[in-house]
Formats: sequence, structure tokens, C-alpha cells
Amino acid sequence: MSPIQPGPGFDNALFQELAEPLLAAGEVEEGTIMGFPCLRTSSGGFLAMAEHRSGDLVVKVPAGRVEELVEAGTGLPFAPAGRRFREWVHVPGRDADLWQALLDEGRAFVDGGTA
Repeated sequence: MSPIQPGPGFDNALFQELAEPLLAAGEVEEGTIMGFPCLRTSSGGFLAMAEHRSGDLVVKVPAGRVEELVEAGTGLPFAPAGRRFREWVHVPGRDADLWQALLDEGRAFVDGGTA
């Protein structure tokens, strides 16, 4: 268990709602990354997590897709402790369709290297 507690605005309900069918179907599995719960693909690659302060989606997609999402204002660079992860994007808006699409893109990318 991580000593870091969720922030006062933490709400991972949408993340959990989208993760449950993927977990039930065996398409992803639970794991940890940086001491926090995450989703891994069936091949073991890190896929996504609920950002630990807010519950926002953080998902691994190709670097070019991260840039598209950031430029469009849909996503933010994911930079824990000031270090930017070029293939990870922080998506703050609660949009179930967008989050589902990004989880699907991320799964294809992590499992096959392309999206």
C-alpha cells in the first residue's frame, strides 16, 4: 500500500467503470506502477492508471498521439516529479467515450507497438 493518499478531489469511478469489463474479459490485469494500482495488458505491459490525486485517466499511447491530445487541449503531459513520460498522457475531462477509445488505443499500442 502506498503511503501517498488520494487527493481530496480523487474520483476514480469512471476509471473503475471502464476497467471492470476489460478485467472480466481477461483483456487486462491489475498491477502496480510507481506504487499505485494500474492496468496492465495481458502481455504484462503497463497500460493505464487513475491519477493518484484526482482519479483522472493516465494512459500509455504513442508519443505522437500524446502530442495531438496535448495540442488539442484534451490531454496534459504526464510528468510525475517533473519528469515527462513521452508516451503517457493525463486526461482530466470525464468523457467515457474518449477514455474508452484511449484505453483501446493504448492496449493496441502496448501489445503491438502501434495504435
